Amino acid sequence: MRLAHAEGLKNAASDGELWNLVYTSVPEPGQETTYIEAALKGQQDGHMLPFTVLDAKTKKIIGTTRYHDIVADIARLEIGYTWYAKSWQRTHVNTACKYLLLFYAFQSLQANVVGWRTDIINHTSQKAIERLGAKKDGVLRGHAKRRDGSVRDTVMYSVTREEWPAIKKALKEKLAAFNKNNPA
Repeated sequence: MRLAHAEGLKNAASDGELWNLVYTSVPEPGQETTYIEAALKGQQDGHMLPFTVLDAKTKKIIGTTRYHDIVADIARLEIGYTWYAKSWQRTHVNTACKYLLLFYAFQSLQANVVGWRTDIINHTSQKAIERLGAKKDGVLRGHAKRRDGSVRDTVMYSVTREEWPAIKKALKEKLAAFNKNNPA
């Protein structure tokens, strides 16, 4: 992610007016630079690694995701702050991005655990995380504030190093099936 991505993130967030969702971290119009600066500050401080998601064909920015809450001492990190333009939701994009993020986390970074957290009312996100093969760890009650100031319960998920080989195989099969049905 770079500051130069602000306009592309603005356009992606506008596809569906995603900033209106109470349970997301999508920047409101005019806040894209601040959003990117906070992500890059987290990277500089060593607890985040943000990515901008591009359409492979057009190179157009379609969303963002990041590693966060990186705890090097125990080789744990989380994947989050993920959002995609409305027209890219429920497509192959999330599976492809999460495959790449998990692959890098386990194969290159040697992570022991990769986690996710999502708002208890965000059933779409919960289903997407479960489709990846992550296990539900539990619910943290009264865990964080939502954009509107209400307090949310947070659903926690994770994948361990031992679970990764089977999940990697399943994700590769899903992506292969998509590619077979959608030749370039």
